[in-house]
Amino acid sequence: MQQTKNRYSVYSKELGPMENFVYLIHDHASNTAAIVDPAWEVEEVLNYADSKDIQITDILLTHSHHDHINGLQKTLEHSDAKIHLLKPEAKFWGAALEQIATSKPVLHHGGDALQLGDSQINILHTPGHTPGSACYHVGNDLIAGDTLFVFGCGRCDLAGGDPEEMFQTLKKMKTELPQSTVLHPGHNYAPQSPISTMEAQCQGNPFLHFEETADFVKYRMHVHDKVRDTPYDAVSREEARKAIL
Repeated sequence: MQQTKNRYSVYSKELGPMENFVYLIHDHASNTAAIVDPAWEVEEVLNYADSKDIQITDILLTHSHHDHINGLQKTLEHSDAKIHLLKPEAKFWGAALEQIATSKPVLHHGGDALQLGDSQINILHTPGHTPGSACYHVGNDLIAGDTLFVFGCGRCDLAGGDPEEMFQTLKKMKTELPQSTVLHPGHNYAPQSPISTMEAQCQGNPFLHFEETADFVKYRMHVHDKVRDTPYDAVSREEARKAIL
């Protein structure tokens, strides 16, 4: 699947048993690309780039869970690309990072930007699923990893997860990102289109309906997985509130 903009395209491929999305951000002017979360049968994305003579210069990691990075070594063998991730995620990943990455990653802080040809990619620090989770914002597109799904959000009960941080992250995204922002999630949990907009998420994503931290934590940690399963449909504010009573 490819979403085309004037200066860049976002190409996505669903791969692996966990319905992961691997993305290519393709800058048209330079014919270079950044691959996001290389995993599973990543050769399919690499072969696509080769078929278009696209040079992969950068590897962007939203976080360090195995299902998002298990194609990292194959990607490094294919392309002489720089690895990018947030500093808090590198610390969370620890010594295992040095065993997987053959070259030293470029570490970022939230608010940093990197240049891909004529396309600027802004790096957002979005903790909650892991301490150093990142979203990548280019133009009107947001590649969100496991921070925000179509009508869902990432788990907070795994190592490094923190539901209170997730609440603050999603609250900030809801208020600061334009409603027209196109969401590209890390997994295909949607009932129909695999992408959405922030406007649709503010209207139908239950995790964006809560105003109090305690209510969000209760829903994320104790209610959600008992009342919902993939694919995720939209949930009204009234339904979300009723679920925690």
